[in-house]
Amino acid sequence: MKLSEVDDLVKLVTRAAHIWPDKTAWVFDALGETLTFGDIDRRSSKLALALLELGVSRGDRVGVMLRNQPEFPLTWLALAKIGAALVPVNTNYQELDGAHVLAHSGARFVIAADEFVGLLNRIAPQTSVERVLTPSELEAPSTAATHFATVPEQPVNIQYTSGTTGAPKGCVLTHRYWTTLAAGLVNDFPAVNDTDTLLTAQPFHYIDPQWNVALGLAAGATLVVLDRFHPKTFWAKIREHEVTWFYCLGLMPTLLLRIPESPEDKKHKVRAVSASAIPHELHADLEARWGVPWYEAFGMTETGGDIRMDDADHDAHVGTGCIGRPTRDREVMIADDAGKPLPRGETGELLIRGTGLMHGYFDDAEATAKAFQGGWFHTGDLARMDADGRVYYVGRTKDMIRRSGENVSADEVERALLLHPAVKLAAVIAVPDELRGEEIKAYLVFEDGQRPEPGELAEFCSGKLAYFKVPRYWAFADSLPMTPSERVAKGELRKAAEPTKGAYDRVDELWR
Repeated sequence: MKLSEVDDLVKLVTRAAHIWPDKTAWVFDALGETLTFGDIDRRSSKLALALLELGVSRGDRVGVMLRNQPEFPLTWLALAKIGAALVPVNTNYQELDGAHVLAHSGARFVIAADEFVGLLNRIAPQTSVERVLTPSELEAPSTAATHFATVPEQPVNIQYTSGTTGAPKGCVLTHRYWTTLAAGLVNDFPAVNDTDTLLTAQPFHYIDPQWNVALGLAAGATLVVLDRFHPKTFWAKIREHEVTWFYCLGLMPTLLLRIPESPEDKKHKVRAVSASAIPHELHADLEARWGVPWYEAFGMTETGGDIRMDDADHDAHVGTGCIGRPTRDREVMIADDAGKPLPRGETGELLIRGTGLMHGYFDDAEATAKAFQGGWFHTGDLARMDADGRVYYVGRTKDMIRRSGENVSADEVERALLLHPAVKLAAVIAVPDELRGEEIKAYLVFEDGQRPEPGELAEFCSGKLAYFKVPRYWAFADSLPMTPSERVAKGELRKAAEPTKGAYDRVDELWR
């Protein structure tokens, strides 16, 4: 079967198992565990049968809260074979954010590591979860049919991502979403093939390791999975596993450059690095340090792979903010506030349409309609396009904080803070940070006669949200500027010339 004929994840698995049955497909570095493409097909089928025996059926949603171990992607592929959807649960989540994802998705089952079972059992009564199981509890029946019928537009993920406001929204991702994304990286730049070795260092509950799995299956490439990103040993792992291509984002490039230089820096087999939001001023330094070109790429959980730099444009645009051109499956428009196209060179909102985008936000018709106004997906990002069709990223329009590569909804943090009995009013904004891009600052107004210490508030917040959502800076006030509709006028808060002055810094443990 040709890759052009593949329109679902199951065909990706069976095709890879047929072409490269004994080739190493996955290497889980920290566990010392490897699987061949044949292993993946067999084990995911057995797991699918076990899930069917458990009562999982087509259309069900199943939560998965596992670290970087084979059972995560195997469960995903097993659910795809059944026609059910994976609901990844961030392993940093606590009661509030964990309960939201499971309750909103309507997940009936959760597959989780032992360390998370207690948390999940505590929040299960607030959700539709019937059972929390560990991978060791899933055992396939001895005999059963192994043919799985699939539909390209069947959802295989409800992938939660923080938007501009409110709690995380569930992106409905289908088989076609994944096959479109993977095939694009095989057919066009970086043209991944079966001689390549890929590497991913993010947790599997994020989108990136998942599309790396799909890409490896499509290309016959080996995928190395690290337990997480360790700057000090990252390039050593690249050399050890003879990696030829990888993707990174957020703070990763900056942290890698801060590691002391070594004579080993250029002793690797990497032919290209793809990255999102490469710091303009560091782009040339990254290439000089490791002797390999770094290529910009733009994509979103909602849309997949959209815009990429390639060899033809790379050399002339290092450090310019150019993110390349739309992929063959995408159209891009730079639009004004009314959704109308702007002339080339002008800055406006980046709109995207094409094959293999998400089907919408799960159980949120209003948010879906707003996102796809006029038939285009509205990214909430600002960009411009030059006369030759190259796109330049400019910034964001969203009320969202980008901290060390993590999207943090200000509204979600505010809602968590308002659960504290002493908090009367909460407003959360981003403040610039040299290391993390943006940090989180919380403005709080307290109930009469109450004034908890910042440490107590941070601890309270840590019990409700993932650690990366806990504010670094805390400012206390008697009142906050309000709009006529009785909302905090955040624009007024953002006007501060010294945004951290007068706030408590919980990292440095002092009032600034």
